[in-house]
Amino acid sequence: MDFDPKKLDQEARNNAKENKQFLAKLKKKRPKSLDDEAQRLHNEVFEYTDCLACANCCKSISPIVLDRDIDRLANHLRIKPKELIEQYFLLDDDGDYVFRETPCPFLMPDNYCMVYESRPKACREYPHTDRRRFYQITSLTYKNTFICPAAFDVVEGLKPIFDK
Repeated sequence: MDFDPKKLDQEARNNAKENKQFLAKLKKKRPKSLDDEAQRLHNEVFEYTDCLACANCCKSISPIVLDRDIDRLANHLRIKPKELIEQYFLLDDDGDYVFRETPCPFLMPDNYCMVYESRPKACREYPHTDRRRFYQITSLTYKNTFICPAAFDVVEGLKPIFDK
């Protein structure tokens, strides 16, 4: 199944207001079963979501890269952390390391990751839809609905359960 980023963006825009209000409500109400339902939907969605067919996250956004991520990547690439930072990263307005450019410099033409085993924590956990205390990341989840079809589908799946 080919991924169409324009189609996802359009669907996310069509549902933007509704999704933003819904996720704000979830953040405020913090339903007891939210984490369990999000986890269930995450697992369900990833049964049919092929990240290699998409890789939109790798092509369009940069994760926050922690010091331990830099150490792990530098070790993987057999270069010094300082060299890795100089070559691939910059500090954003929040003081976090992010990639200098998109798409990710480690993304290969077939959408595989050149450093998959050593990829940053944020990449490992993306799109964060199986995270505990899901209510804490509703703003991030909203943003991710424009980038990740799985995040979009998880939010759409949560609406009939909690939007009563």
